[in-house]
Amino acid sequence: MESILYFDEWLFSLLNGTWRSEFLDAVAPIWRNKYFWIPLYLFILTMVGINFKKHFVPFLLCAVLTVSVADTLSSKIIKPLVKRERPCRNEALATPAAVLINCGGGYSFTSSHATNHFAIACFFLFTIGSILTYSKGLFLIWAASVSYCQVYVGVHYPIDITVGALIGSCIGIGIAYLFNQRWAIVPTSIEPIA
Repeated sequence: MESILYFDEWLFSLLNGTWRSEFLDAVAPIWRNKYFWIPLYLFILTMVGINFKKHFVPFLLCAVLTVSVADTLSSKIIKPLVKRERPCRNEALATPAAVLINCGGGYSFTSSHATNHFAIACFFLFTIGSILTYSKGLFLIWAASVSYCQVYVGVHYPIDITVGALIGSCIGIGIAYLFNQRWAIVPTSIEPIA
């Protein structure tokens, strides 16, 4: 376990220190901000509402359930059990964290940003992915980039986001599976707009 934590801190020092750039210094704090992505969420909900009217309410409820389960598991259960300090508060790091945002309250493991974003990305991928054949992989790239920014801005270690991504993915896939049992969205279910 000690060697894993050592590797985690070493990798953190690369991602948060050695591999920094002025461009990412400017972009990462915005990119990881959940409010920045409100237009994306509204676009997806509008697309589902217009094209799949009878699926809209269950889709919305399952999307909310996905994020609620992911956030509760990460923030309310795992973090208080593990109690790992954030890198921005760890004065024992060989290279102090470069902190680009408020360090935030609470603990580091797991990253709720990673858990939540991978959960909703996998939910989207396995529900509406069938109609977005050429761009559905962007959901995972989006979740990974938001998660990476959590390390870059200095508030999480790489293991925090890796485990968060795994947990979130399982939640998103699981709720998408339940959704698809009753309301599967397939290209043939597109209704004409009157």
